[in-house]
Amino acid sequence: MQEKNPKNSYRPSDPPTYLKYIGLSFQLFVIIGGGTWIGWYIQQKSQMKFPVWILLFCLISVLISFYNLYVNLKNDDKSARNRKNN
Repeated sequence: MQEKNPKNSYRPSDPPTYLKYIGLSFQLFVIIGGGTWIGWYIQQKSQMKFPVWILLFCLISVLISFYNLYVNLKNDDKSARNRKNN
């Protein structure tokens, strides 16, 4: 019986690196844009003169997007190390 060699087994190719970073940039754009839009919407409904809601939601969305970026890059680093060790 023929045993499968891990080096010769079919392994789907990884997508190009630039696609991963385009996806991450799109995620950043959507999170920050969505947070800004929510802040703008609440600001319009509250009719306050100082744009506290826009500033608050912009800051929160930037923090969320950078955390998301950190987690994604950390997971990519772990998967790259696992592929290198195998």
